[in-house]
Amino acid sequence: MVKLESQELIEALNVRVNGSGGRILVLSHGFGGDQSMWEDILPYLLRDFKVIVFDMIFSGCVDPKHFDFGRYTDSFSAYADDLLSILDDLKADKCVYVGHSVSAMVGCLASIKRPKLFERLILLCGSPRYLNDGSYEGGFERGDIDEMFSAMKSNYSAWISGFVPLLISVDEPSLVKEFSRKMMNMKPEIALVVAKTIFQSDVRNILSNVKTPCSIIQTRKDIAVPLSVPYYMQCNLGGDKNSVHILDTDGHVPQLTSPGMLAKLFTELLAGS
Repeated sequence: MVKLESQELIEALNVRVNGSGGRILVLSHGFGGDQSMWEDILPYLLRDFKVIVFDMIFSGCVDPKHFDFGRYTDSFSAYADDLLSILDDLKADKCVYVGHSVSAMVGCLASIKRPKLFERLILLCGSPRYLNDGSYEGGFERGDIDEMFSAMKSNYSAWISGFVPLLISVDEPSLVKEFSRKMMNMKPEIALVVAKTIFQSDVRNILSNVKTPCSIIQTRKDIAVPLSVPYYMQCNLGGDKNSVHILDTDGHVPQLTSPGMLAKLFTELLAGS
């Protein structure tokens, strides 16, 4: 499959720019989501920023013909290249980047490739490794993720029905239904290979090369990311202006479950950057 040119990528990933501010803010969603994950956050940001949102190539809102199984399943590097291509096409010379879940590590990689392009990274519920490894607590044993992959392969919709409530972690049936719909929009074969790329990833070795200031945001309890992980990242990131912020809420998708709380923290962090 031929790599998409920048303008083709802009169209394929449904890139949108909103807001009237002078600074550029990028919002990048995680696995199973799409750009609508940020809808409740956007009103807090549009006055002070030009906000770039887009759908990741694996999103159910992107035509699956654009997903190159060879390019997007070995590492996060291709996702970082897509991000940089978008920013170049929009002629951005500096931005603040918010990456949720897998997009947190995508942003870290992009900042290593082009450090002058990023003034701050906001890493929301991200992790450099999901598997436990010695004293490192990633949250999952190998058997856990193998069972997950098997469940996804055998009955994708049934797996979603069991997984999404754990990911949301709050008693909000409407949010469970909404996020389940987003995940069902993904092609099962794409969802499986992306899940394997994410949950088997280990990018701890790149953290020391991230010199951009990082604000790491984590909830109190997240099935995908133990509370030790943000502090691990803080200690191992290469810059000297990294901070951890624990939201007084649970779950892996606070932009859905606690948008007001998250937006308040965003505005505080962005005002100080």
